[in-house]
Amino acid sequence: MTDPTAALSFGGAAAAYDRFRPRYPEAALRRALAGLAAPARVVDLGAGTGILTRGVTALGHHVVPVEPDLGMRAQLALASGGTTALAGSAESVPLPDGSADAVLVGQAYHWFDKEPAHAEIARVLRPGGTFAPIWNTRDSDVEWVAELERIADLRDHAGNLVEKVTGFGPAFGPVELTEFAHRTALTPDEVIGMLRTRSFWLTATADEQARVDRELRDLFATHPDLVGRESVELPYRTLVFTARKR
Repeated sequence: MTDPTAALSFGGAAAAYDRFRPRYPEAALRRALAGLAAPARVVDLGAGTGILTRGVTALGHHVVPVEPDLGMRAQLALASGGTTALAGSAESVPLPDGSADAVLVGQAYHWFDKEPAHAEIARVLRPGGTFAPIWNTRDSDVEWVAELERIADLRDHAGNLVEKVTGFGPAFGPVELTEFAHRTALTPDEVIGMLRTRSFWLTATADEQARVDRELRDLFATHPDLVGRESVELPYRTLVFTARKR
């Protein structure tokens, strides 16, 4: 079970979260929804501010966002044309049995209490429906990105997911992994703004937050790949794990 304080730390930074967090490549969303003709009924579980909701809606699907944090739900409504997210969690989804063609999860599966969450997701899905957790993960093979992660203590929850995500319980078939590369252009201030939406920074002490900000600014002022750059391309790998309900 993950730390509930960290899991619910994002609401106060919801506007910045929506502004700075990366979007999902269209190809990754299409992979998660492979075989589903639009308009499918898709649940965005742990929907946050609606970044994934908007991406799936743009593909012509009907999306039902579910999110436990009030601040995140409010930002989702603001940023997503008045779309209303249902108040709920992965362990208690406020939807009828067999009512969804797919359940997608963007950046949130690592917060779930896995066994009850798997049972709830299976309950909500129709037979043959798709469950697909998705993560945008920074490409730490790039030297300055690795240094950025060290400074900000970005022990990415998606790290080692290839080994960690082995199955979603007896209700689901085997898991398939597909990976996509993409980049997001940000100014140095925007990179720092994005890192301030991470749970580590949000739950850190004021002294630790100041230390992180100071060292990040030093990184942009001194690293040879970053000095003098008005913007940088932050490289990501998007991991899509898909499984079908039996």
